[in-house]
Amino acid sequence: MLKYITLTIVVRCLSTAMKNCAELYKSGERITGVYTIDPDGFGAFDVFCDQKSVGGGWTVFQKRLDGSVDFVNRGWADFRRGFGNLNGEFWLGLDKIHRLTKTKSRLRVELEDTQGKTAYAEYDMFSVSSERNKYRLGLGKYTGTAGDSLSYHRNMAFSTKDRDNDNDSSNCAAYYKSAWWYNSCVHANLNGYYYHGSHVGSAYRGINWYTWKGHSYSAKRAEMKIRPVNV
Repeated sequence: MLKYITLTIVVRCLSTAMKNCAELYKSGERITGVYTIDPDGFGAFDVFCDQKSVGGGWTVFQKRLDGSVDFVNRGWADFRRGFGNLNGEFWLGLDKIHRLTKTKSRLRVELEDTQGKTAYAEYDMFSVSSERNKYRLGLGKYTGTAGDSLSYHRNMAFSTKDRDNDNDSSNCAAYYKSAWWYNSCVHANLNGYYYHGSHVGSAYRGINWYTWKGHSYSAKRAEMKIRPVNV
């Protein structure tokens, strides 16, 4: 019994020492997969680490790849705490994303179409504020090949069907049936319906990135991930 308690304490200390996937990468953890981190000392949780792309050390907070997880019929509470499967499709949770971005972070968005062609967008700063501040989006300068669709949403609060924080006279999240940092209303939304390609009859409702393929094309795969700016 004493040995078991000692082992548990050691494992917890090792886990809480790592704040993010970049620290894990530096420590020698080079395999992409699920790890336990504690970004701010307020409790550990599991994340998916991408240790292969563009130098590794990326903490993934959103992934769409097959439509297996419902991103649409969810409200504020779901997006606050997170949902899905870390080894498949998931949304990590706004509380956790806020905790992660207390460390100055950059954002990488990866997109793939139904033909396997890829594009990316990077922002040299990314943050999500606390729930008290409505999980407001902080965003830096853009580089990439997908075009800059996210800057339209800079400084916007997060909106869900049951929490309307956008700049439009209507409830964008309720109208488009997905949660996002809506402005009035949307140039990018990676939480939309999984249409797997063209969806002309339901524009704006898919996994859209306007400057990449417009509002009537839904990505086959989309991934959002962060890494500290000093990496």
